[in-house]
Amino acid sequence: MFSGTPHHTFGLDPLVVGVDEAGRGPLAGPVVAAAVALCKPRPTGLDDSKKLCANSRGRLDLTIRRRCAWGVGVVQVEEIDRLNIFGATMLAMTLAVARLAEVLARDPDEVLVDGNLTPHGRRPEWRWAARPIVGGDAKEPAISAASIVAKEWRDRMMIEAAREHPHYGWERNKGYGTPDHVEALRNHGPTPLHRRSFAPVAQMELF
Repeated sequence: MFSGTPHHTFGLDPLVVGVDEAGRGPLAGPVVAAAVALCKPRPTGLDDSKKLCANSRGRLDLTIRRRCAWGVGVVQVEEIDRLNIFGATMLAMTLAVARLAEVLARDPDEVLVDGNLTPHGRRPEWRWAARPIVGGDAKEPAISAASIVAKEWRDRMMIEAAREHPHYGWERNKGYGTPDHVEALRNHGPTPLHRRSFAPVAQMELF
């Protein structure tokens, strides 16, 4: 888990945290979740990370992590294969919020989670009031911020992993099942960072 907070407190106002994940769909690499408590004034230009260009997303990521309070949870491939991707995503979100609560020395009053489900009742460690919001990464600024931090964090991890496994184009596809990635799987087989529980990878192991 990773986290940061600027040198100020969030006072006695209700603490609302946004949570989102990156990396549910790829064939390789971890799933990453971020939890963000927005600062005042909040960073301008927040939006769903998928709608932002790379430069804007990178700039916002730095601003959020410099000015706001945040936590990141990373769940690696072994846990993804053990739990399944849904369970691993719920764990990553739980780790991210736990880390944020730890650095702020207070629990959030409400956690806004992108999607239609939350870790509440699905992870024994989850102890916070949670509200799912479908399309929340485009509706709720705190979730937008979390989506940006999660995606940028995971992208950096995949670019680093591409240096050790250069055949798969992870610096471009970030582990998603693009044609060049699938072709590399056929030619070179899976790496330790591939998700064996995902059908395209499991099928390659049969050859």
